[in-house]
Amino acid sequence: MPSRIAGTVTAACAATPAPTPEGALVLPHGSPSLPRPRFRLTVLTAAITLVTGLFGAATPASAATTLPVTVKNSTGSSGAVYLYVLGTDLSSGRLGYVDAKGRFHAWPAASGTPKAAPDVSIRGPRSGGTGTLRIPKGISGRLYYSVGSKLSLKLVRDALGATSLVQPAPWVTSDPNHAKLFDWTEFTYNGGLWINSTQVDQFALPTTVTVKGSSGTRTTGRLVSGGRQRVIKAMKASAATARLVVTGSGGRVVRVLAPGHATRSGLLSATHLKSAIDAAWKRAASKALKVRPFADQPGYTGRTVGSRLVFTRAGVRVASFAKPSSVDVFECAGELAAPNDLVVGPIARTLCAALNRGTLTSGKTEPVATPSSYYRTGRYNPYAKAVHAAMADGKAYAFAFDDVAHQESLVHDAAPTSVTITLPSLG
Repeated sequence: MPSRIAGTVTAACAATPAPTPEGALVLPHGSPSLPRPRFRLTVLTAAITLVTGLFGAATPASAATTLPVTVKNSTGSSGAVYLYVLGTDLSSGRLGYVDAKGRFHAWPAASGTPKAAPDVSIRGPRSGGTGTLRIPKGISGRLYYSVGSKLSLKLVRDALGATSLVQPAPWVTSDPNHAKLFDWTEFTYNGGLWINSTQVDQFALPTTVTVKGSSGTRTTGRLVSGGRQRVIKAMKASAATARLVVTGSGGRVVRVLAPGHATRSGLLSATHLKSAIDAAWKRAASKALKVRPFADQPGYTGRTVGSRLVFTRAGVRVASFAKPSSVDVFECAGELAAPNDLVVGPIARTLCAALNRGTLTSGKTEPVATPSSYYRTGRYNPYAKAVHAAMADGKAYAFAFDDVAHQESLVHDAAPTSVTITLPSLG
């Protein structure tokens, strides 16, 4: 499986002794990081933070082992910007944050009842300004940025007795961050750098990411002019998707929810993709579906047998899938969950991408590699269509396996020297 950026994990979280808001993510101590964003459970791991006091043991950092990250504020907002990175020290597996000088601090001990985490925010630059932080080698996580107010973070002791972090869950109406305008950029820095702008969970303030290093200067995630408003307008234009647009105080749009979260919250029909899923399973009953996840390997043939889509190679059955629900498709989960193997997982990823993009009944071998063929006929993921259309390079992580056919907003550099993250205009 190709290497991608650390993002979310589909593994179950450790149980906590006390309740948290329904749908909120509790990230357990020692959670693994994966090299790509996945659907709901996010590996949120390091915090680039300015603190007035140190709340955990610090890991020393030097300029030689830290990477400068410049944050440029182009929001046009008069509100203050607060920066965080919440993450994992890869050498120890401990959760914590990083101060502005690039030093990692483990979170303090927590009890069984969620309590407020220390304020580890960095006061970011005003609109039109820039500020520079440093991140240490050996960190995987997210750089958060919140406009106008600080984020509310909580700590709790997990089932193993270690401190865990309750992450912001903007799709949960009871979450204290629900009405706040915030977003994040995901990264893993362990000598080489993998970093991406992601919209797997929400479209709020997607960043432009620019990396300088051994591969030259590379940029992704930049919106077209008025791109944020285009996505909002596209969702509001249809009664089916209008409720994905979430407003905060004063009627300001704070985010567009990804359709998986919206479906689970009752804001999008649970049968939104049913006709497309039914059509794909029906077509495969009479015409074989060709799937070739790896260009340098033979593909697989899929046919509907009873209610399942069964895949074979050289007459040998290798995988089968029950008909997924709409939310399974949006989140690449459930019946389309992709194990980390070299057969079932790649087939599931390819099916998920094709159903989100509306190409599975095209008769072409999947994955279809021509973006002009995506989001054209029948039912597809309208959120993904709008997000990709708003990107200057057409690349985005609008759903978990948007990296199928290389449509993801990812930059990798083996020897990075600097990163610039630009917060976009609010429009």
